[in-house]
Amino acid sequence: MENVLVIGNGGREHAICWKLSQAPEVKHIFVAPGSHGIAEIDKVENVSLDINNFKVLAEWAKTQNVKLVVVGPEVPLAKGIADELARAGISCFGPQSKAAKIESDKKWAKEFMIRHDIPTARFGSFDDAEKAKEFIKKADFNALVVKASGLAAGKGVVVASDKAEACAAVDMMLKDHKLGSAGAVVVVEELLDGEEVSVLCLSDGKHIKVLLPSQDHKRIFDNDLGSNTGGMGAYCPCPLIDDNQLAWVSEHILQKSVDCLAAENIPFCCVLYAGLMLTKEGPKVLEFNCRFGDPETQVILPLIDSNLYQAMKACCEGNLDKFDLKWKEGLTAVGVVMSSKGYPESSSKGDEITGLERVAKQCDMLVFHSGVAKKNEKLVTNGGRVLINVSLAPSLVTAAAKATKACTIITFPGAHHRTDIAHKGIPRWFLTRGRLSYKASGVDISAGDALVSAIKPSASETSRDGVLNDLGGFGAFFSPQLAGYKNPVLVSGTDGVGTKLKLVLHSTIGVDLVAMCVNDILCHGAEPLFFLDYFACGHLDVEVANSVINGIAQGCKMAGCALVGGETAEMPGLYAEGEYDLAGFSVGAVERGSELPLVSSLQSGDCVIALPSSGLHSNGYSLVRKVINNLHMDYAEKSPFSNKTIGEELLTPTTIYVHDVLPLVQQGLIKALAHITGGGLLENIPRVLTDKFKVTLDAKLWNIPKVFPWLAAVGGINEREMLRTFNCGVGMILIVGKDKKDKVLKSLKNSTLIGEVQKRIEGEPSVTINNFVETFAPLMKPYVPSVIQRARNVKRIGVLISGTGTNLQVSKNKQPTS
Repeated sequence: MENVLVIGNGGREHAICWKLSQAPEVKHIFVAPGSHGIAEIDKVENVSLDINNFKVLAEWAKTQNVKLVVVGPEVPLAKGIADELARAGISCFGPQSKAAKIESDKKWAKEFMIRHDIPTARFGSFDDAEKAKEFIKKADFNALVVKASGLAAGKGVVVASDKAEACAAVDMMLKDHKLGSAGAVVVVEELLDGEEVSVLCLSDGKHIKVLLPSQDHKRIFDNDLGSNTGGMGAYCPCPLIDDNQLAWVSEHILQKSVDCLAAENIPFCCVLYAGLMLTKEGPKVLEFNCRFGDPETQVILPLIDSNLYQAMKACCEGNLDKFDLKWKEGLTAVGVVMSSKGYPESSSKGDEITGLERVAKQCDMLVFHSGVAKKNEKLVTNGGRVLINVSLAPSLVTAAAKATKACTIITFPGAHHRTDIAHKGIPRWFLTRGRLSYKASGVDISAGDALVSAIKPSASETSRDGVLNDLGGFGAFFSPQLAGYKNPVLVSGTDGVGTKLKLVLHSTIGVDLVAMCVNDILCHGAEPLFFLDYFACGHLDVEVANSVINGIAQGCKMAGCALVGGETAEMPGLYAEGEYDLAGFSVGAVERGSELPLVSSLQSGDCVIALPSSGLHSNGYSLVRKVINNLHMDYAEKSPFSNKTIGEELLTPTTIYVHDVLPLVQQGLIKALAHITGGGLLENIPRVLTDKFKVTLDAKLWNIPKVFPWLAAVGGINEREMLRTFNCGVGMILIVGKDKKDKVLKSLKNSTLIGEVQKRIEGEPSVTINNFVETFAPLMKPYVPSVIQRARNVKRIGVLISGTGTNLQVSKNKQPTS
């Protein structure tokens, strides 16, 4: 059993003590100066020590048999507390002063990064205001970030909106000396574009263990407006940086920095914090810190499923490589800071805090004190950032909602908090971790694929030479010769409109039916010649049936084919009142030898051209209805993304492409066509390729209708489900040779070049879509507040039942989503 001394008194130190107290080998934790909240933790005691007198502190630690000193803030590290403790033979979790320069001297840190080719923003450093301002005005990049080179308590960075503001920041630091000695030298940096992410690692001077990425929110107000602060909230893990990027950062930034410091005879222990900007060129370092971040620590430590004391000792003893760092699976953490009135320019103290215990008692809620004191048996504010509410939940949405709601339960005069913490990460979180799937909605795409494979042998057994069928009798006659064909091959297609029938608009559903059939046979180069429909219902409503069939006739006109017959089946008891089913059958013709796809002519470099969809078309409606039911929305409600109703948006008829595309097919300009239906881009394009080729698409190159990001955001649907369920804005794909590209694009209104055919290596996917998440996530962001609001409003309800609960089961069966 060992004693530990923790230096600090903020929310970061509160979280560190909370986690350390869980270690069985820790007997007692002293904290200097500590806080009321910290002292409430089991095993923890506040002690009165002069934390600036390192020699006295080290002697005291010896008398108390302290085995480990953990330093929270950066100032003592910069001043050499770890150096003095080392001389006294006491382990210190924190770097010595030479290594702490990576945070305490930004000029030195930037020069270190340049020396070792660690990616960072372009910069200049100055102790002369006029030279700094001249640099700002003449730099060939946006030199708009002005930093005090020294430590300025988190207030030494100005991100200017223009050169005048940047020059004013220089004067404030170098002429007016508002930041004292911390601003005696300034660093002027390039303003980088991208998302900021914090990636921390543990280090023993040689080995590292990377912690889960997090994102801090520095600005005081929502939407990153207002003054910079010490941090108004954070969340972890941050999905804005993917696994490949994180691995790259681990090797080329964190491990490389530790190695290069060691090469300069500056061993680094124990937390290296990299503030990164995820730019188009890759991650770049904005700053390094030499300790745990605040508030990142408060959302990272609760997710660690390992012994923090052992991890810290491993860093100090140089055997971190043997430590097994584990994380709690399937959990996210969101922390929302509550600050006092006037922060960050000023702050008030002594205001009574209420509701804190109510939040702290909630399941999976933690409250860490940053500026809380006890006065006359009451908890009061002690200036600046007062506390942080941290919520743990499997869903980032739920965690964000609970942490934000907690800030409405805890109150004190002038309390302020942001309401958008973690919102930046939620769209990407849905796309990478969303749980709602098409299978959960009742449609198993994999099972459908298996069925297709299973029936292929049986279908092939029915084939024979010259199967064109003799026409006559009880069917319709059709002569392809009279339609202008010399040696025709007939192409047939059959399809339905799926569960779009559940939302049916009777006058247009027939257009969908025709479109699904004729677009399919168009993919084989066939001109649709005639169409038959099958209309089945429990009770025939003549008006409804007439409306539907009129819609079919309209679709046939648009496709240039004849409606030659069909079947109307009235089957009482088989369909519910008011429901019906539809199926369509289309037959077309193509001259022998002109059938598509022309797989033998496909080659690397062929162009992929997209024709836009009008919306969802006729696929994915089981999933759509699941989303709408979960939201308890009415289809008559106004759409959040247009002036139409939700129902009107979802029922936009499927586009028929025959009129525009068929002439190009007949001119020999097209090598292959793919109708993007059920299975989306990922499963339809491979149907026209051989195993030798793949297509690579760029999602930035086509317009994505708003209905798709809205569904992804409010439904929590991940990237793969979106791409293999919906068309995502692409209704038809054309593959053409490079030499035909310009003519095809000119001939087709609203067509777009979105990718190319490439050689495929065995094992590679047939379809790769680049920049989908980067394009899609910003489109989802406007709908995140409504998702948060909905998550906040969810209430748990208990029902007391008697017996076997039959009545409750009947009620649940009637309203399964309630």
